[in-house]
Amino acid sequence: MSYQAAAALQAAVFARLAGFPALAGVSIVDAMPPGTAPGSYVLIGPEQVVDQADKTSGGAEHRFEVAVISDASGFVSAKTLAGAVSEALVDAGLTLATGTLVSIGFLRATARRLDGGALRRIDMTFRARIEL
Repeated sequence: MSYQAAAALQAAVFARLAGFPALAGVSIVDAMPPGTAPGSYVLIGPEQVVDQADKTSGGAEHRFEVAVISDASGFVSAKTLAGAVSEALVDAGLTLATGTLVSIGFLRATARRLDGGALRRIDMTFRARIEL
């Protein structure tokens, strides 16, 4: 198993989201902004990696989370942004600095209210298969 492509995958995901037209003007971060940031943002979050090596090559399956966090009233704004994140990533042809992306797809999502209903958060999990 190898974790060597993790940073390359995160960089490629960030670049894809930051350049995706439907997410123009939305902050893409990998750490929670200090305090309660107004508006909406996309948070690249934790990941789990499992070995996918075989006798001929190395590889890993990365399950990573991307969250949409919004202070907009209701869920429609957060769900619209989450849909754009999904559209940007599913089957995207990302180029990695380390390894080769074989596939990337959506696994699941959870939508919930935070801070007594002041914020909406949608956590999405994606699966990326990388060969090394």
